[in-house]
Amino acid sequence: MRRVRYSHSGGPEVLFLEEAPVPEPGPGELLVRAEAVGVTLPVVRKVREDREPIALGGEIAGEVVAVGEGVTAYTVGDRVTGLTFGHGYADYALLHVAMASPVPGAASAVDAVALVRSGLVAYGALRAARPEPGEAALVTAAASGVGHLALQLARLEGASRVVAAVSDAGKAGFARGLGADAVVTYDAPSWGEPVDYVLDAVGGEVLPRAVGALAPHGRVVAYSSGGGTVAAYDLLVGAKSVIGFQMGLIARGRPETYEKWREELWRSFLTGALKPVVHGTYALEEAGRAHAVIEGRANLGKVVLIP
Repeated sequence: MRRVRYSHSGGPEVLFLEEAPVPEPGPGELLVRAEAVGVTLPVVRKVREDREPIALGGEIAGEVVAVGEGVTAYTVGDRVTGLTFGHGYADYALLHVAMASPVPGAASAVDAVALVRSGLVAYGALRAARPEPGEAALVTAAASGVGHLALQLARLEGASRVVAAVSDAGKAGFARGLGADAVVTYDAPSWGEPVDYVLDAVGGEVLPRAVGALAPHGRVVAYSSGGGTVAAYDLLVGAKSVIGFQMGLIARGRPETYEKWREELWRSFLTGALKPVVHGTYALEEAGRAHAVIEGRANLGKVVLIP
């Protein structure tokens, strides 16, 4: 089979395609013939920053072609999606059953990778914000694979006003088309009227600005791998809070919640209430191009590899 690897840290240029044996599923694992692979900012950052190369894992969707010992929930021929921690940029990938979920017949593999993992992160971050109907929301990275879903979910949750924060004013039309009432860029002098909660996928220098955008008693949910620092005084004076959210903790520690959220996402998709957008699809040998789109913050929606 083919898979994408890299031998040293760097940009999109360090990715290369190689031949590798098809892996064997171990206990509790599925071997999936990958039909779509989601490209995410955390993986792109790891290629750029990690000293030692890692397996390019992430979101996959496709057909089960073999099952490991002890697997009873899935059989050969089932269509599944989920998160793999091994090699995901490949023709075949191993997926643990705890991270797998079925793909409805009405959905494609591309739909699945655009919706499920990104949607779970967006939905979980929203749940962490404890939104109340009628509150105002702000979503950073609002044109990203996660952010464009978070924007829609905030509206579905009853937000009275949804502000999209983006890196480039050229993304404003895309965000407004998904329901944003207003669009701001990160470097704008003002982000407008205060909001009740912020879903922040950017971190870094954007995080303190997100806190500054809050009304008294407001909440920022930080779910970015970009870090960031907030002064305690800035929280104290407005009784504001910053809440960390990490999807892996939910998947491992609260599987019943994880499953419930997945079902709700599929329900919203199948009724047409939630619309994942795919920026573009790329062949495995074009993985470098896909990473370049993410690095350049040029994507409008999800970037997907098609093995």
